Amino acid sequence: DYELCEEWGHLYPLPREDLISLHREHLLHLLEMGDMEKALQVIAGLFQPHMHRSNNEQSLDHSPNLAASHFLADYLTGHFYANLTTARRNEIQALYMGSKVLLTLPELSRVNYFHLSSRPLLMLEQLLMNMKVDWVAVAVQTLHQLLAGQEIGFTVDDIDNLLSKYAEKALNFPFALKEKRS
Repeated sequence: DYELCEEWGHLYPLPREDLISLHREHLLHLLEMGDMEKALQVIAGLFQPHMHRSNNEQSLDHSPNLAASHFLADYLTGHFYANLTTARRNEIQALYMGSKVLLTLPELSRVNYFHLSSRPLLMLEQLLMNMKVDWVAVAVQTLHQLLAGQEIGFTVDDIDNLLSKYAEKALNFPFALKEKRS
């Protein structure tokens, strides 16, 4: 249907906003279906660089799917890094890292943490609070690898401070132990 709409758009002029919307919807549909090759063709088929970046950013903002979010965040940082504002760049990189951490979790559990995909530190804290220590170990290792040489609003030290805070809480006993008398 999307291809038919595009063909129709070649025969009759479409308003620019409708064309952007068509490409965004087509791109999201392909990403949800897992057809990354065709998604890259749709991205490459956009001729105007500004429309190209704009369309991808809007797709990222409307993406309901983990794989689509991860793909688009990676694509945007790889191809438009210099054209993004610092705040937007940090936001997209955080989403990329959060989606990467989500991909390390068991598939059935991802849905419980998807809403935190753009906030990797908060996701890590939630995993700690839920006592998912094995998952936290993998998530921390993943974040350490991704943060090497990156500046996205948090650092490896922030992760270490969070882990120290929860380790301290785990060792804090609310009552005094009584001594046994012989």
